[in-house]
Parts: sequence; structure tokens; C-alpha cells
Amino acid sequence: MTEPIEKPRLADTIAGRLKALVLEGALRPGERLIEEPALARTFGVSRSTVRDALGILEAKGLLVAGKTGYCVAPFLSGFADPLTELLRDDDRASADYFEFRLILETDAAGLAALRATETDRARIRDCLDRMREAHELNDPSVEVEFDIRLHLAIYEATHNVVILHVLRTLAELMRKGAFVNKENLYRRVGVRDRLRLQYVKIGEAVLARDRRLAEAAAEEHVNFVREAYAAMLLDELRQAATLRRFSREDIVAE
Repeated sequence: MTEPIEKPRLADTIAGRLKALVLEGALRPGERLIEEPALARTFGVSRSTVRDALGILEAKGLLVAGKTGYCVAPFLSGFADPLTELLRDDDRASADYFEFRLILETDAAGLAALRATETDRARIRDCLDRMREAHELNDPSVEVEFDIRLHLAIYEATHNVVILHVLRTLAELMRKGAFVNKENLYRRVGVRDRLRLQYVKIGEAVLARDRRLAEAAAEEHVNFVREAYAAMLLDELRQAATLRRFSREDIVAE
């Protein structure tokens, strides 16, 4: 009890603030920080203090130093990249993926409806507007990107850091097509329109702070994607069988 209490170093305090921004998702994996002089002005400290703080976070694996400065480390990529290869094209993994999404995304939508701040709500509105614009362009690649951004906006609005980082990793797996090729899915007749309506329903329920409606809309969406994906796979199998029947002439004697 008589031991003196050490005053925390200023560099540790700055490192703690930056770490909190990474934890809360305000600083996202891969994002580049402003240069050291600008950071020093932002925090009102010396460049050497900022340099020490950045070194602390680099040692913890949260920042990566590069030619253009420091970036937030893609700290879950070491988990996501091999997982993508492990689960890709595995039927059981795809089924488990949809079950996992059904459990977590319904809860995430409900929590977002309860907890979204005005900033979160503005981001969700912006995603919905951009998805509407992408839909009118009839460009599946653009539409898929804003599809994923809406998911991320909802995950962030949960204000649950475990949900955020786990589901953010899931969103990256979605981007890489580990389970579903979303661009192909969007090209199927009627799917784009149904998906857009579902996203509007989820987003508007979150904006209206209606937890039950948000959860129901998210559940409807995941179940629809699961069924549409199964139908797409079945069509691909049928098409492959048809092509094999046509190619039999190459191996059958007349």
C-alpha cells in the first residue's frame, strides 16, 4: 500500500487511445493513419511521443509500418485466409455458414435497432441510398460491394466489439466468395430485386429502432439467400450434366 503509484507514460496513453479506436472498429484493418506530425498535432504531443505510441501498437501486432506510414494491421487475416481455403467448395461448410449467419445476423440486426447512434443511422441510410443507385446501374459487382458495406454498417451499429470483429471477418469471407459467389447470385432472374427489397426492409427496421422487425427481416434475408444459393447450385449441376451428355460423342464409337 505504501508503494508509489507510477504515472502512466504519455506514449502509453496515446497508444491506449488508438487501441480503443481499433477495438471499437473506428479504425478498420488496412486503413492508413495520418503522418506522425499530423498525429502529434491531433493529440497535442511531441512527434517522439507519437513515435513511441505507434511502436507500442506495432509490437502488439495492431499496427504495421510501411513505406507510406502506419496502417491498421489486418489482424484477423491470418485466421480468415486459411479458413477461406479450408471451407471453400465444401457443402457441409456452406450449410454451417448459413446456420451461423442465421444465428448471429438476426441478433446483430436486433442489437443495431436498439443501439445505433445517429452517426450509425446516417451510415446505414447512406448505404441504402448507394445500394439503390447501384441497383439502377445494373452492375452486380458494385451492388455486391454496397451489400457488404451495409452488413458492416449494421455490425458496427451493434456496439458489440466481439460481434463486430467476428462478423467483419465473415464479411471478408463473403467478399472472397468463400461460400457464395454473390455476383453470380445477383445475376439470377428476380434475385437482385428481392435482395434489394430485403436490404431496405432490414435497414429501415434498424432506423425505426424496431428490434423485432429487424430480426425478422434479417432472418428472412438469410433464408432467402440460402434457398437461392441452393437453387443456383442445382441449376449448375443440371447444366454440367447436359454438357456431359453432349460431349459423350467424343468418347463413344459409332
